[in-house]
Amino acid sequence: MAMSLEQAQRVGYTCLKALLRFAFMVANNLVAIPSYVLYLIVLQPLRILDSKSFWYIEGVLFKWLLAMVSSWGWWAGYTVVEWGDDVKAVSEDEAMVLVNHQATGDVCTLMMCLQDKGTVVRQMMWLMDHIFKYTNFGIVSLIHGDFFIRQGRAHRDQQLVLLREHLEKYYRSRNRKWIVLFPEGGFLRKRRETSQAFAKKNNLPFLKHVTLPRIGATQVILKTLVAPQENGTPSGGDAVRKESKSKGLQWVIDTTIAYPKAEPIDIQTWILGYRQPTVTHVHYRIFPVKDVPAEPEALTNWLYQRFIEKEDLLTHFYETGAFPPPEGQTKAISREMTLSNLWLVAIQSFAFLSGGMWYCLFQYLYHCLF
Repeated sequence: MAMSLEQAQRVGYTCLKALLRFAFMVANNLVAIPSYVLYLIVLQPLRILDSKSFWYIEGVLFKWLLAMVSSWGWWAGYTVVEWGDDVKAVSEDEAMVLVNHQATGDVCTLMMCLQDKGTVVRQMMWLMDHIFKYTNFGIVSLIHGDFFIRQGRAHRDQQLVLLREHLEKYYRSRNRKWIVLFPEGGFLRKRRETSQAFAKKNNLPFLKHVTLPRIGATQVILKTLVAPQENGTPSGGDAVRKESKSKGLQWVIDTTIAYPKAEPIDIQTWILGYRQPTVTHVHYRIFPVKDVPAEPEALTNWLYQRFIEKEDLLTHFYETGAFPPPEGQTKAISREMTLSNLWLVAIQSFAFLSGGMWYCLFQYLYHCLF
């Protein structure tokens, strides 16, 4: 079937827009990431004299970098609507965030929707696949102190030991508050068949929209970061704020990402913007860590139950276009997450100005030396 002139123009416009967006993203990375590294090299004396101030500044720069990534999706019309508990109420407390994993765009979505959650982004630690270390953003995550985990049975025990050592060395010394992990251990499309076979063999529920989670990293995080005694209370209002002075991990935030028609956004789409504007839906449920069992078998059952609930949430969403209301309520309330275009432009401008400054400085030093 021949393409009409209007269709050809639309395809041409989409390709041109994608090309321009890709060029902007490349330029953005070429100025922002080296600038982040160079600022922190210059600030190394501060790291020795006042480590707390150094990591505060690093956290601000890290948040700005994530905001730049968020802007690529935001300006393409990839927005977020939030449901469930208000996680802003626990943004100053220590929390573990459990997220379902469908595509590379899940990370970008989290980068966006956590931007307006106080100090969370600059004080968070990510657990991600080791392959991410070799991307353009890998050097940033290495400096920030994120943990790269190798998947596979052969590496599992060693990786859990390394994770515990990493948390003990970097989590509190760098004043981290939230730690984000994807317990499924991979993308839904890659793990679903294996997970369903395991569920059938062990008489567990058949899941289509999520996979059964792995317990290892979750157990290590709880053992390492939870204080001997916790006083967490259920989420919401003043009760949450009163607990903000408690030390140790206080909350588990069960986060469920849903895409319309179950069509996730990948990083290529996020960068190139060739997909029509899309609203991604994110559901939060907050659990006090004192309600999370520590014993391995009980913790496994607890974690399985969370992902069974995710399956129910996603099934309801795909059937109705909305998440179900909380128990005891008749209507679910959604909140549109927004970013300031002026703020995003200011951050992008700072990145390009920084890149220009470092270029001029190195040019000057080169002429002075040679």
